[in-house]
Amino acid sequence: MNKIPYGRQHIDKLDVQVVKNSLKENLITTGKYVKKFEEKVSKFLKVKNAITCNSGTAALHLAFMAVGLKKNDVVVMPAVNFISAFNMCKKIGAKVYLSDVDKKTGQMTPHLFLDCIKKNKIKKLKVILTMYMGGYPENVLDFYKIKKKLNCLLIEDACHALGAEYNYKNKLFKIGSCKHSDISTFSLHPLKPITTGEGGIVTTNNDRLAKKIKNFRSHGIIRDPNFHWKYNIVESGYNYRLSDINSALGISQLKKLNFFLRHRKNVYDYYKSKLNLYRNIITFPNYDIKNHPSYHLVLINIDFNKIKKNKNSFLKYLNSKNIMCQFHYIPIYKFSLYRNKNINLKGSEEYFKNSVSIPIFHTLDSQKQDKVIRLIKNFFNNKK
Repeated sequence: MNKIPYGRQHIDKLDVQVVKNSLKENLITTGKYVKKFEEKVSKFLKVKNAITCNSGTAALHLAFMAVGLKKNDVVVMPAVNFISAFNMCKKIGAKVYLSDVDKKTGQMTPHLFLDCIKKNKIKKLKVILTMYMGGYPENVLDFYKIKKKLNCLLIEDACHALGAEYNYKNKLFKIGSCKHSDISTFSLHPLKPITTGEGGIVTTNNDRLAKKIKNFRSHGIIRDPNFHWKYNIVESGYNYRLSDINSALGISQLKKLNFFLRHRKNVYDYYKSKLNLYRNIITFPNYDIKNHPSYHLVLINIDFNKIKKNKNSFLKYLNSKNIMCQFHYIPIYKFSLYRNKNINLKGSEEYFKNSVSIPIFHTLDSQKQDKVIRLIKNFFNNKK
């Protein structure tokens, strides 16, 4: 029986053809497709600089290096997120403080952030890292105001949110436009709104930061524009470049992003209407309706106490029926990597206990959705 994953890429004939075409070029890295993809992303997001790299993790690392994050600098980030941002900060030697998150959305809120600042007696903050769990942009402007007040930097971990928009004075701005942040970072992993196979993007309106990001992306090399064999090393960088092959796929995928987003919205709305019957058990997070999410994930909160079951049994049941649900994410402080084992954040604990990601991807039709919905209902009704 075919399994229904919680997410997957959609590659069509046009994607395949453009990748084939890129392979015929003289340069299949540092060539014209990279530049073209960056230009198209920049235009789409209405941001001055869009710099590609080979993963979302690389994008975060480049952002941290560009702002000069160093040993003992203080960063505050949500306790619930993929491990990438935390890992990169720890590699640099920064002091990372984990803020609690909203128990329904899984996102750090201004109130919880300020509680973290107060509780840990943080006096000098270098970076606020926000993350739009599932692709739902929340509290963008509030964190921008806090950034200005605290005189620190604001980096958006927008790995889930390519194509998402937020409302400011009745006008929509793309996440990644950096109108109200210093830097935004994106992932182009196959499960994200569009894919380049693997890949990432860093965006900023600050030319100085953009120059640093480009230098760090390619070993810190600066080449003489007239003599390619003459170069200087001005930074200690990495090989974080994205190839032309990946960029060609990105160009093709970007053309379809708005189409993908409309379909994802339809999937989300269908789930919400059909699961409404169980609204005493299942709740969907309340998001700001003025914003336009990317619908990267469909996050539902299940009151497992009410049905006297737990999330693990729910996931095991659906897995046995070939429905691959997931949860995003295990709180960072629960990992062996995290040294302070005494931390216990109430919102993060509640979110981890009850939040589940159910399948959403471009080719998920209503028939497959009905199967997912039926099996969820069967679980609640103790049917095999």
